[in-house]
Amino acid sequence: MTAPAVPAREKLWTRNYAVITFENFLIAVNFWLLMPVVAKFATDEFGVSAALAGFSVSIFVIGAVIGRPLCGKWIHRIGQTRTIYAGIFVTVALTLAYLAVDNIVLLLLVRFLHGIAFGASHVAAGTIVAGVVPKERYGEGIGYFTLGQTVATGIGPFIGLLLIQHGSFDSVIVSSAAASALGLVILPFLSVRNLQLTPEQAEETKGLRLTSYIEPKVIPVSAVMLLVYLCYASVISFLALYSEEARLLGTATFFFIVFAVLVLITRPFVGRRFDTRGENSIIYPAIPVYAIGLAILSQARHGAVLLLAAGVMGLGFGAIQSATQATAVRISPPHRMGLAISTYYTFADVGAGVGPLLCGLLVPVAGYRGMYVAVALVALGSLFLYYALHGRHASRHVNTL
Repeated sequence: MTAPAVPAREKLWTRNYAVITFENFLIAVNFWLLMPVVAKFATDEFGVSAALAGFSVSIFVIGAVIGRPLCGKWIHRIGQTRTIYAGIFVTVALTLAYLAVDNIVLLLLVRFLHGIAFGASHVAAGTIVAGVVPKERYGEGIGYFTLGQTVATGIGPFIGLLLIQHGSFDSVIVSSAAASALGLVILPFLSVRNLQLTPEQAEETKGLRLTSYIEPKVIPVSAVMLLVYLCYASVISFLALYSEEARLLGTATFFFIVFAVLVLITRPFVGRRFDTRGENSIIYPAIPVYAIGLAILSQARHGAVLLLAAGVMGLGFGAIQSATQATAVRISPPHRMGLAISTYYTFADVGAGVGPLLCGLLVPVAGYRGMYVAVALVALGSLFLYYALHGRHASRHVNTL
């Protein structure tokens, strides 16, 4: 008796998937090249206070928080292709606008508008990829897609700091604009059909109701990512100062490279396990791993320990990010996919924006090491939040492949 034939899995790496995945990487590079150098530029060029320099970084996130839900509300009515073209084109223009900035008010305005364009572009890319990935391969497909932005968090700050150390802020701007311009060049190779909304579905996005801007179904996993990004923002914002105090500044340069490499290594396994065993099998172990990485960071007194913390954090953060976004995509109705993606990233943006502020208030009281211990506890707390809001209700989503 012959065994029944196993149906072939749908192809993942189509042209559309490859283009939008690389596009997402370029969107993230545009952001992360500028992220670590804007505050320094504001301080050096305009002599502003540290608080105002920090606000020049945070106002970008405020813009993104506004841009994401607006894009989520309108993307299926305007069209996915038109939305991403507009978002990337405006991003290129606004990135080049930094070259004309000659005062702090203008810098804040450009940063705010740049954040709106970034948020819209990011949501458009996330919505498009959700439509081109086979449903039974959401975990793997979203995993590789988000890998691009994770890699960008490693190489973007590294290149940005390198350019400003050996060149100028203008060289960072040009490089950032070039990344987005390359995104415009590859967009014509993307060919996706816009979702046709029924009159009832179109009606859902009208008006000023909260559900016209937020997808309630993804709030539980999005709330978990708010805490995860809050913790990650503490690393982004204070690693340089912490490592300088610990006399590990030279090693800290490679922190995000190690972080990105570990995400890269683990992403294929994470995606396939999500597709066959569901989100709980990934998120339950990943959150404690992430918290352990933050705890190791709090006690780093040698370069090797600092890089060990980067690796352990990369294992946890990459798995959590991939699994939660894939979950948000899987549980959202197709006609509200844009809202689901925008809701997910809006919560992440809030965490990234609030994190530096709260941690900055904690540092004078507890010091950097104490602050990272507290952050590790917050990360561990997100495990209980996940269980309460989503994990205990999640089905054991299993595909037989």
